[in-house]
Amino acid sequence: MSTGIDELIESKKKNLRDIRNSGIDPYPYTFKITASSVELKEKFDSKLEAGDHTKDNASVAGRIMIKRGFGKLHFLSLQDSFGKIQVVGSANDTEKDSFDLLSKIDQGDFIGVEGTIMKTKKGELSVLAKKVSVLSKSILPLPEKWHGLTDIETRYRKRHLDLIVNPDVKNVFEKRAKIIGLVRSFLEARGFLEVEIPLIQPNYGGANARPFITKSHAWKSDFYLSISPELYLKRLIIGGFDKVYTVCKNFRNEDVDKTHNPEFTMMECYASYWDYNDMMALTEQMFEYIVKEVTGSTVVEYEGTRIDFKAPWKRMTMYEALKKLANLDIGKLNDDDLKDLLAKNQLELDVFKRGLAIAELFGHLCEDKLIQPTFITDHPKETTPLCKPKRGNPDLIERFEPFINGWEMANAYSELNDPILQEKFFEEQADQGRGKGENQPPDTDFVEAMKYGMPPTGGLGIGIDRMVMLFTGQSTIKDVIFFPQMRPEKK
Repeated sequence: MSTGIDELIESKKKNLRDIRNSGIDPYPYTFKITASSVELKEKFDSKLEAGDHTKDNASVAGRIMIKRGFGKLHFLSLQDSFGKIQVVGSANDTEKDSFDLLSKIDQGDFIGVEGTIMKTKKGELSVLAKKVSVLSKSILPLPEKWHGLTDIETRYRKRHLDLIVNPDVKNVFEKRAKIIGLVRSFLEARGFLEVEIPLIQPNYGGANARPFITKSHAWKSDFYLSISPELYLKRLIIGGFDKVYTVCKNFRNEDVDKTHNPEFTMMECYASYWDYNDMMALTEQMFEYIVKEVTGSTVVEYEGTRIDFKAPWKRMTMYEALKKLANLDIGKLNDDDLKDLLAKNQLELDVFKRGLAIAELFGHLCEDKLIQPTFITDHPKETTPLCKPKRGNPDLIERFEPFINGWEMANAYSELNDPILQEKFFEEQADQGRGKGENQPPDTDFVEAMKYGMPPTGGLGIGIDRMVMLFTGQSTIKDVIFFPQMRPEKK
C-alpha cells in the first residue's frame, strides 16, 4: 500500500506525462522576465485599491509555493529570488490552453506568467494571468515548512530544500555575500590589492593546525590543502606589493563544533611599513564599518547580549587579562605553579613550555568572559614563530587577537622579517613536539625568500564565518556555510 507521499509523487509524474502528451515541453530553455515580485510591489502596492485592475503588463517567473483552485479561479503564490507575489488564473481572462495547464501544475513547479497587474477584493497585489508557461516540472514534493524539514541535519545536508522553504535562511546568505563584498571594498578603498594564493601546497604553514593531505599523481608526492595563506602573501610583500589581501578557503583537519568547520573562509591582509598597532586600528574600523552597513547600527544583539562594535575597542595584554579575569599574576608564578594550574584545570601540553602554558590557561579561563570587542595583545613568544618580539620584552611577541562574544575573531602580528630569527624560531617550534600533528614544518623556501629582504609588515587574518554569525545572529557556523562538512551518511 502506497504512502501519501508515494501517491503525491505518482500524481506529479502523471501531470508531467499529461503535459508532455499535450505537446508542451515541461523543461524549456528560457523565459523573458520583465519584473520581480519586489519591483511590482514597490511600483503598484501603494497605488492600487482593493479590486483595482490595470492595463500594465508584466512577465514574472518563479516557483509555486501554494496553489488553490476554485472552479473557474486559480490562486498561486509565486516565489522568485526576491519574494512572493500572487498569480490569479481566471477562466474568463486566461488563455484556454494556459488555464487548462494550471490544473496540471503542482506546488514546487517553476512557471512563467504573462499578465496584467491587479489587486484582489481582499487587497492582495496580483498578476492576472493571460498566458502561463511551465518552466520546470517538479517530481518530488516540497517538505512542509514546519513539519517536513525540522531535522537540523537534513537542513544542512539538503540546503536546497532549506532555502526553498525557509526564507530567513536565504536572507542570512544574502547578508553573508554583502559582508564579504564590504570587506573587499573596505580594503580596496585603503589601497589593498586582492590576490590569489594556491590552495594545494607542497608545504603547509602559517598556523598551528593539522592539514588535509592529498597526493599528486603527476609528481608522485604528497601535497597539502592550505591551512593559511600567510606565507604566500608575505612572499608577495617581499616581491614588491605594499598592500595585499585575499579572501580564501582554509582547510584544517580538526574537531567540528559551533564555531569550527574543517573548511572555512578567511580574509588575510598584509601591509608594508605597518605594525600590529596599525592592524588593530584597521580591524576595529573594518568591523564598525561593516556592522553599520549591514544592520544600520554599531550595536548588535546576539543571543540576548548587546555587543557594541564602535571604535576604539578595549585593549588588554594577555597577562592583564589573566590578572583581571582569572586573578592570576603570571609574573609571580614559576613553572611548577603553572604546571599545577594546568593539572587543576585538566589541561595538558605534550611538552611543557612556559609561554604555551600561559596561553592555554588564558584560553581556558578568560576567553569566554570577553564579550565586548577586546584586543588581547602581547602573547608569549612560544605561541608562534612568525611574529616580531615585543619591543622591550623579548619573552613576548607583538601579536593580538580580538575577542567578541567569547570567540577569537582574528589574529594579527607585527610580522617577523629577520630571516635569521625566522630560521631559528622555525627550528625551535619543530623541536617543541607539540604533538597532535599541529606544529608546522620549517618552510625553507620562505626563509630563503626573506633573505632577499622583507620590509616591516603588519598582518591580519579574520574569520569571515564568525563575523557573519555575529552580524546575522546565527548560533552555529553551519548556519552561515551553504554546505557545511557533515559526517558521511551510512549507505
